[in-house]
Amino acid sequence: MRAAVFTDHGEPLEIRDVAEPRPDPTGVVVETDVCGICRSDWHAWQGDPVWKSRGLPEGHVLGHEPAGVVVDVGEEVEHVREGDRVTVPFNLADGTCPSCRNAHSNTCDNRIPLGLAPESKGAFAEQFHVPWADFNVVPLPDGVSQVEMAGMGCRFMTSFHGLVHRADVTAGDWVAVHGCGGVGLSAVHVADALGANVVAVDLFDEKLAFAEELGAVETVNAEAVADVPDEVAAITNGGADVSVDALGIAETCRNSVRCLRNHGQHVQIGLTSSDEGGEVPLPTDRMVLGEIDFLGAVGMPRPRYDEIFRMIEHGKLDPAAVVSERVSLEEVPETLDSMTDFGTTGIPVVEF
Repeated sequence: MRAAVFTDHGEPLEIRDVAEPRPDPTGVVVETDVCGICRSDWHAWQGDPVWKSRGLPEGHVLGHEPAGVVVDVGEEVEHVREGDRVTVPFNLADGTCPSCRNAHSNTCDNRIPLGLAPESKGAFAEQFHVPWADFNVVPLPDGVSQVEMAGMGCRFMTSFHGLVHRADVTAGDWVAVHGCGGVGLSAVHVADALGANVVAVDLFDEKLAFAEELGAVETVNAEAVADVPDEVAAITNGGADVSVDALGIAETCRNSVRCLRNHGQHVQIGLTSSDEGGEVPLPTDRMVLGEIDFLGAVGMPRPRYDEIFRMIEHGKLDPAAVVSERVSLEEVPETLDSMTDFGTTGIPVVEF
């Protein structure tokens, strides 16, 4: 089968013929229809802190936002059948650890990030393997397209989880989103669907325009103002109720915390690059004196997918609206490379 293959950190992916996967006893093989191309793939490709320690080997396959059709089923699988239209969470969970048993499968003690760890080749390939399939496989409801599911991959579901389950966004809240890449634009769309007033912050006018299309009521070009937190505070009459760092650099993280009103909630979704090395100094005195919450969000628990499906069914969410372009497998290396200079807008999706 054809796949976009990792060679080394920072070196272009190569399109190669590789062996087809076979299911382990608890797993299934899915034929890939679509897969989002995510900045987390870019981080892993670059060898940024969280990913470099995992030691991706030459020949590895990235890609963790897929949808497709089951084509092979392991002998111990009970609830998944060949022909099922499915997606999977990017944090593949065993379903048995304390986190999984307490409805936090996104932080499973034994989680395997699809395509982002050596033991799990990803979906920039014509097929990919899913372990612990009875727990991880998510059937697609009728009426939900594969492109919608690729748009609902890691970025969209993490934004939803961060705003709905980790923070406490309610109608009329001011929500600031710092960084309008795929995850930031997803956060804009989700916050708007929840009835919040969204302020979108970015350096690129075209991304801010996209944010307005997805529901942002105000935008801030960070290069055009002297102080981003002061600008957000002026727009929101004292500060945002919830603020999201959707990028993960020191400046956006601190701006997100500093733009909050007292008792505000900061949601950290963006992971750091090599410049930060996994750590960012924070205005801790301001956080203490204002009783500001700092919350992390990664993926979404497997049992809560139906919340998004119901909102899609009733027209309140449209993950496909964040999809900006569809590319071929041969275009994946170039698309991933363009993220180095923030050259993508929205969510690019590879179609097979």
